[in-house]
Amino acid sequence: MKIILVSRIDDADALRYTASLIRELEGQGHDVALEGGTARHLGKEGIPFEEIGGDLVVVVGGDGSVLLTVHQMKKQVPVLGINWGEVGFLADLEPDEARAFFAAHPDGFRVEHRMRVSLSVNGNRLGDALNEGLVVTDRPAKMLRFGVYVDGTPAERFRADGLLISTPTGSTAYAMSAGGPIVDPQIEGFLLVPLAPYMLSSRPHLISTGRNLEITLETEKPAHLVIDGQSSFELEKEATITVKKSDQPALFVHTGKPFFEKVNRKLRNL
Repeated sequence: MKIILVSRIDDADALRYTASLIRELEGQGHDVALEGGTARHLGKEGIPFEEIGGDLVVVVGGDGSVLLTVHQMKKQVPVLGINWGEVGFLADLEPDEARAFFAAHPDGFRVEHRMRVSLSVNGNRLGDALNEGLVVTDRPAKMLRFGVYVDGTPAERFRADGLLISTPTGSTAYAMSAGGPIVDPQIEGFLLVPLAPYMLSSRPHLISTGRNLEITLETEKPAHLVIDGQSSFELEKEATITVKKSDQPALFVHTGKPFFEKVNRKLRNL
């Protein structure tokens, strides 16, 4: 199996663990390569994110490391996250579980598809989000006005500090902190969560991916669209954001851990 390793580079312990994992995987007969930044910090040759291929990408890090990896890959490859962060919702395995997992799956694994949202502004496609697209003003304490149109019909108009356009996967990230619901990742829908809305009646919406969804920025205040915390785009005045289901879902290795058991363990300490 061809395996690419990606590690946090700001944590010496994570890098040491990654180096030991290289030896472990090669000892099991796998063909192992390193992402460029990880390789440089380990004194080895590596490959850029954009050229990552193979059978599996193993990410040693937190959710940010996983999001960066998915965001940078041109072609999606199954990802297995080893948690070296805080909550680690996208990293299913703890460091002491990884070796046993690989030993138990020498020839393959189940792959889970996670939908991403494709975001375009005024007809120009900007990118895909695994967790969310965030629309926010670049001027603190200034509110934005949004219009939401579903199949061409006005569905909502509100003022808020910002708006999260989230996937079900992202429902346990920023969207949850902003008061949104926890959504089963097997559901395919667009979750809209206003940030600090002016009116209490402005509530989160979960909209089918089968519908045409557009969001208008009905204000002249400067704003930005941030995709998965990885890339940021300045929005023109009165911009229109088109939201679609991406034709390139993220691919994750299924480790056998049920989603709602993970919710209880990571969020409720049960």
